[in-house]
Amino acid sequence: MTESNLSFIGRFSVAVGSFFAILGDSNLAANVRRLREGAPLPEPAAAPVAAPVAVQSTPAAVQPAPVPVQPAPAIEAASPDSALQLLGLLQRNARFIDFVEENIAGYSDADIGAAARLVHEGCRTTLREHFTIEPVRNEAEGSRITLAEGFDASAVRLTGNVVGKAPFNGSIAHRGWRVADVRLPKLVKTHDVTVIAPAEVEL
Repeated sequence: MTESNLSFIGRFSVAVGSFFAILGDSNLAANVRRLREGAPLPEPAAAPVAAPVAVQSTPAAVQPAPVPVQPAPAIEAASPDSALQLLGLLQRNARFIDFVEENIAGYSDADIGAAARLVHEGCRTTLREHFTIEPVRNEAEGSRITLAEGFDASAVRLTGNVVGKAPFNGSIAHRGWRVADVRLPKLVKTHDVTVIAPAEVEL
């Protein structure tokens, strides 16, 4: 059934509903009165247009700067020439290799002590002639010292009850040694440094 051909019940329902609606709404009552008098209805008010909301762009998350990867320390193969040269000097001046390679089980302590004195003297002379050796720490052994944060761990080795982090307080058990200068003889290219003591042939 179309809206223009309502039944009596339909019209009655509209009339009752309109009656109470007109009683409660003055604007609706005025519009119904204009309609009954043949006046045109006012133009409906334009729906308010919502003001555009400025959308703030979310700033891109700041990425932390990449941490540069520290290259691994280069490990260079040490030339054995200097070590072999030093062994040759110790053998020549102190008979060092002869003493170490000798089986001393059958010798008395007195004989070993006498030989060790000669080896010690020759080794000391060789080291002092070709190296300048200095203590790592100048304090006397037994002195109390404090190692601040960032101390050179290659020059100072911690022993005993090592707990926590620097600063450390302790006593010097050994002053350590470092080489300040090296004065090894220059090598001739034709010299075989692996021969630290040539064989001897008596004629």
